[in-house]
Amino acid sequence: MHKPVIYHNPRCSKSRETLALLEERGLEPEIVRYLDTPPGEETLRQLAKQLGVRAHDMIRSNEDVYRELGLGADSSEDELFRAMAEHPVLLQRPIVVAGGKARIGRPPEAVLEIL
Repeated sequence: MHKPVIYHNPRCSKSRETLALLEERGLEPEIVRYLDTPPGEETLRQLAKQLGVRAHDMIRSNEDVYRELGLGADSSEDELFRAMAEHPVLLQRPIVVAGGKARIGRPPEAVLEIL
C-alpha cells in the first residue's frame, strides 16, 4: 500500500486530530503543509476528482479572503480552483489521500473509509 498523504495545517485542530488518528493506526503519512507549499490548480482538480466533489465543496467560504475576492455560489470551477491555488487558506482541511481516493477529515474519522 502506498503511503497516505495528508494536506495538513498544524494550527487546525481537525487537521491535528486527523494526523493523530493516522499515527495511532501505525501509519506514517506524507505530510504536505499546504500553506507553505500550496498545491497548484491541476493538483486541486485531481484532489476534487479523488474526493468526488466540485470545487465549491473544497473551499472554506467562511474565510475573509473568500468574500474579499467576491467568490460565491455562482463562482465558476476555474475561479474557485484559481483562488484556492493562490490563497491556500481557502482549502478545506485536512485532506487525506490513499489508494487513489481522498477524504476531508471533518470529522477526522471520515478518512478511515479510504485506508
